[in-house]
Amino acid sequence: MTLLNVLLQAAEGAPAGGFLGSSGGMIIMMVLLFAIMYFFMIRPQQKKQKQLQEARNAIKVGDKVVTAGGIHGRVKEIGETYFILEIAENIRIKVEKTSVYVSAEDTQTNK
Repeated sequence: MTLLNVLLQAAEGAPAGGFLGSSGGMIIMMVLLFAIMYFFMIRPQQKKQKQLQEARNAIKVGDKVVTAGGIHGRVKEIGETYFILEIAENIRIKVEKTSVYVSAEDTQTNK
């Protein structure tokens, strides 16, 4: 018998082997499984996405950035959903905000 089985039986006062076979035991197990998945998988991913969004919102004109495709450039204009990047003198491209992941300045300071 596992520790969880013993705890569930003690909490319910059920005889050995009786409680986990019922639908109540199955519901508790499903809730516990979802809670574990939430705290170990879903919540950390949501935090990471929030930090990434905050970093994108902090980018301002003149910052050096790197896109998901590896293009390095300097932000020349910021739109609602896009950045205009200057990748060489007088060569500008329009990229979606979601494709900009890191600042080029941040990667240089981490080396």
